[in-house]
Amino acid sequence: MWIEVISWAAVVLIFITATTALTNRDWRVSLGVLAIQYLAVAWLVIRHLPIAMGSVKLIVGWIAIAILGMTRLSLSTTDSQESDSFFPRGGFFRVALMGIVTLAAVGASPRIEAAIPGLGLPVITGGLLLIGAGVAHLGVTNDLLRVTLGLLTVLAGFECLYAAVESAILVNGLLAVVNLGLGILGSYLLIAGSVPLATLEEE
Repeated sequence: MWIEVISWAAVVLIFITATTALTNRDWRVSLGVLAIQYLAVAWLVIRHLPIAMGSVKLIVGWIAIAILGMTRLSLSTTDSQESDSFFPRGGFFRVALMGIVTLAAVGASPRIEAAIPGLGLPVITGGLLLIGAGVAHLGVTNDLLRVTLGLLTVLAGFECLYAAVESAILVNGLLAVVNLGLGILGSYLLIAGSVPLATLEEE
Protein backbone atom coordinates (compact mmCIF):
# COMPACT_ATOMS: atom_id res chain seq x y z
CA MET A 1 0.00 0.00 0.00
CA TRP A 2 2.72 2.44 0.97
CA ILE A 3 4.50 1.73 -2.32
CA GLU A 4 1.42 2.92 -4.24
CA VAL A 5 1.20 6.03 -2.06
CA ILE A 6 4.85 6.91 -2.69
CA SER A 7 4.39 6.21 -6.40
CA TRP A 8 1.47 8.62 -6.65
CA ALA A 9 3.50 11.14 -4.65
CA ALA A 10 6.22 10.75 -7.29
CA VAL A 11 3.63 11.45 -10.01
CA VAL A 12 2.56 14.62 -8.19
CA LEU A 13 6.22 15.62 -7.89
CA ILE A 14 6.64 15.09 -11.63
CA PHE A 15 3.65 17.34 -12.30
CA ILE A 16 5.02 20.09 -10.05
CA THR A 17 8.56 19.98 -11.44
CA ALA A 18 7.42 19.74 -15.06
CA THR A 19 5.08 22.70 -14.62
CA THR A 20 7.81 24.73 -12.92
CA ALA A 21 10.31 23.97 -15.67
CA LEU A 22 7.77 24.92 -18.33
CA THR A 23 6.75 28.23 -16.77
CA ASN A 24 10.00 29.42 -15.16
CA ARG A 25 12.45 31.69 -17.02
CA ASP A 26 15.51 31.05 -14.84
CA TRP A 27 17.71 28.29 -16.25
CA ARG A 28 19.08 27.53 -12.77
CA VAL A 29 15.60 26.78 -11.47
CA SER A 30 14.85 24.65 -14.54
CA LEU A 31 17.96 22.54 -13.99
CA GLY A 32 17.19 22.24 -10.28
CA VAL A 33 13.63 21.01 -10.76
CA LEU A 34 14.84 18.59 -13.44
CA ALA A 35 17.28 17.13 -10.91
CA ILE A 36 14.41 16.69 -8.44
CA GLN A 37 12.30 15.21 -11.23
CA TYR A 38 14.88 12.47 -11.77
CA LEU A 39 14.29 11.34 -8.17
CA ALA A 40 10.65 10.66 -9.01
CA VAL A 41 11.65 8.98 -12.27
CA ALA A 42 14.11 6.72 -10.44
CA TRP A 43 11.39 5.65 -8.00
CA LEU A 44 8.96 4.77 -10.79
CA VAL A 45 11.70 2.87 -12.63
CA ILE A 46 12.71 0.73 -9.64
CA ARG A 47 9.16 -0.54 -9.39
CA HIS A 48 10.05 -2.79 -12.32
CA LEU A 49 13.86 -2.82 -12.30
CA PRO A 50 16.49 -3.56 -9.62
CA ILE A 51 17.51 -0.67 -7.40
CA ALA A 52 20.98 -0.62 -8.96
CA MET A 53 19.59 0.02 -12.45
CA GLY A 54 17.25 2.70 -11.15
CA SER A 55 20.19 4.35 -9.40
CA VAL A 56 22.12 4.35 -12.66
CA LYS A 57 19.31 6.27 -14.36
CA LEU A 58 19.30 8.79 -11.50
CA ILE A 59 23.07 9.29 -11.58
CA VAL A 60 23.21 9.54 -15.38
CA GLY A 61 20.43 12.14 -15.34
CA TRP A 62 22.26 14.19 -12.72
CA ILE A 63 25.50 13.96 -14.71
CA ALA A 64 23.73 15.28 -17.82
CA ILE A 65 22.27 18.14 -15.76
CA ALA A 66 25.71 18.90 -14.28
CA ILE A 67 27.26 19.04 -17.76
CA LEU A 68 24.59 21.46 -18.97
CA GLY A 69 24.78 23.54 -15.80
CA MET A 70 28.55 23.93 -15.87
CA THR A 71 28.47 24.81 -19.55
CA ARG A 72 25.73 27.41 -19.11
CA LEU A 73 27.51 28.86 -16.08
CA SER A 74 30.72 29.30 -18.08
CA LEU A 75 28.91 31.36 -20.71
CA SER A 76 27.78 34.96 -20.42
CA THR A 77 26.11 35.75 -17.10
CA THR A 78 23.27 37.38 -19.01
CA ASP A 79 20.44 34.94 -19.45
CA SER A 80 19.90 33.95 -23.05
CA GLN A 81 16.99 35.58 -24.77
CA GLU A 82 14.42 32.87 -25.14
CA SER A 83 12.34 33.29 -28.25
CA ASP A 84 9.15 31.32 -28.44
CA SER A 85 8.12 29.51 -31.56
CA PHE A 86 4.48 29.28 -32.60
CA PHE A 87 2.94 29.96 -29.18
CA PRO A 88 2.44 32.90 -26.79
CA ARG A 89 4.93 33.46 -24.00
CA GLY A 90 2.42 34.04 -21.20
CA GLY A 91 2.73 31.99 -18.04
CA PHE A 92 -1.01 31.39 -17.98
CA PHE A 93 -0.87 29.77 -21.41
CA ARG A 94 1.89 27.41 -20.29
CA VAL A 95 0.03 26.43 -17.13
CA ALA A 96 -3.08 25.75 -19.23
CA LEU A 97 -0.98 23.72 -21.64
CA MET A 98 0.36 21.63 -18.77
CA GLY A 99 -3.20 21.19 -17.52
CA ILE A 100 -4.22 19.78 -20.90
CA VAL A 101 -1.23 17.42 -20.83
CA THR A 102 -2.23 16.27 -17.34
CA LEU A 103 -5.84 15.62 -18.31
CA ALA A 104 -4.71 13.65 -21.36
CA ALA A 105 -2.29 11.58 -19.27
CA VAL A 106 -4.83 10.83 -16.55
CA GLY A 107 -7.50 9.95 -19.12
CA ALA A 108 -5.27 7.67 -21.18
CA SER A 109 -3.62 5.81 -18.27
CA PRO A 110 -6.55 3.45 -17.41
CA ARG A 111 -6.93 2.42 -21.06
CA ILE A 112 -3.22 1.68 -21.39
CA GLU A 113 -3.31 -0.27 -18.13
CA ALA A 114 -6.24 -2.29 -19.45
CA ALA A 115 -4.41 -2.99 -22.71
CA ILE A 116 -1.06 -3.82 -21.06
CA PRO A 117 -1.75 -5.10 -17.53
CA GLY A 118 1.01 -4.97 -14.95
CA LEU A 119 2.52 -1.60 -15.79
CA GLY A 120 0.85 0.18 -12.91
CA LEU A 121 -1.25 3.32 -13.11
CA PRO A 122 1.34 5.56 -11.38
CA VAL A 123 4.08 4.47 -13.78
CA ILE A 124 1.88 5.02 -16.84
CA THR A 125 0.60 8.39 -15.61
CA GLY A 126 4.09 9.58 -14.68
CA GLY A 127 5.56 8.45 -17.99
CA LEU A 128 2.81 10.11 -20.02
CA LEU A 129 3.13 13.30 -17.98
CA LEU A 130 6.85 13.46 -18.67
CA ILE A 131 6.46 12.80 -22.39
CA GLY A 132 3.66 15.35 -22.71
CA ALA A 133 5.53 17.97 -20.68
CA GLY A 134 8.67 17.45 -22.74
CA VAL A 135 6.78 17.81 -26.02
CA ALA A 136 5.05 20.94 -24.68
CA HIS A 137 8.45 22.33 -23.69
CA LEU A 138 9.79 21.71 -27.17
CA GLY A 139 6.77 23.41 -28.70
CA VAL A 140 7.07 26.73 -26.88
CA THR A 141 10.79 27.47 -27.10
CA ASN A 142 13.81 27.31 -29.37
CA ASP A 143 16.37 28.15 -26.68
CA LEU A 144 19.11 25.49 -26.92
CA LEU A 145 19.25 24.74 -23.19
CA ARG A 146 15.50 24.44 -22.85
CA VAL A 147 15.23 22.29 -25.96
CA THR A 148 17.77 19.93 -24.42
CA LEU A 149 15.81 19.86 -21.16
CA GLY A 150 12.65 19.07 -23.12
CA LEU A 151 14.36 16.17 -24.87
CA LEU A 152 15.68 14.82 -21.57
CA THR A 153 12.17 15.03 -20.12
CA VAL A 154 10.66 13.13 -23.05
CA LEU A 155 13.36 10.47 -22.75
CA ALA A 156 12.75 10.16 -18.99
CA GLY A 157 9.07 9.51 -19.63
CA PHE A 158 9.90 6.91 -22.25
CA GLU A 159 12.28 5.20 -19.81
CA CYS A 160 9.55 5.01 -17.16
CA LEU A 161 7.24 3.18 -19.55
CA TYR A 162 9.93 1.08 -21.22
CA ALA A 163 11.37 -0.13 -17.92
CA ALA A 164 8.05 -1.81 -17.20
CA VAL A 165 8.19 -3.95 -20.36
CA GLU A 166 11.93 -4.48 -20.90
CA SER A 167 14.49 -5.17 -18.17
CA ALA A 168 17.51 -6.02 -20.35
CA ILE A 169 20.69 -4.49 -18.97
CA LEU A 170 22.07 -3.72 -22.43
CA VAL A 171 18.99 -1.77 -23.51
CA ASN A 172 18.94 0.25 -20.30
CA GLY A 173 22.67 0.87 -20.69
CA LEU A 174 22.07 2.22 -24.20
CA LEU A 175 19.36 4.53 -22.86
CA ALA A 176 21.84 5.81 -20.27
CA VAL A 177 24.32 6.52 -23.06
CA VAL A 178 21.62 8.42 -24.95
CA ASN A 179 20.98 10.58 -21.87
CA LEU A 180 24.67 11.39 -21.56
CA GLY A 181 24.85 12.02 -25.30
CA LEU A 182 22.01 14.53 -25.10
CA GLY A 183 23.75 16.33 -22.25
CA ILE A 184 27.06 16.49 -24.13
CA LEU A 185 25.40 17.49 -27.41
CA GLY A 186 23.39 20.22 -25.69
CA SER A 187 26.56 21.48 -24.01
CA TYR A 188 28.41 21.55 -27.33
CA LEU A 189 25.61 23.43 -29.06
CA LEU A 190 25.46 25.97 -26.23
CA ILE A 191 29.19 26.64 -26.61
CA ALA A 192 28.98 26.74 -30.41
CA GLY A 193 26.02 29.12 -30.27
CA SER A 194 27.91 31.51 -28.00
CA VAL A 195 30.91 31.86 -30.35
CA PRO A 196 30.71 35.19 -32.24
CA LEU A 197 30.24 34.87 -36.00
CA ALA A 198 33.32 37.02 -36.63
CA THR A 199 35.47 34.53 -34.73
CA LEU A 200 34.20 31.69 -36.89
CA GLU A 201 34.92 33.67 -40.06
CA GLU A 202 38.49 34.39 -38.94
CA GLU A 203 39.09 30.70 -38.38
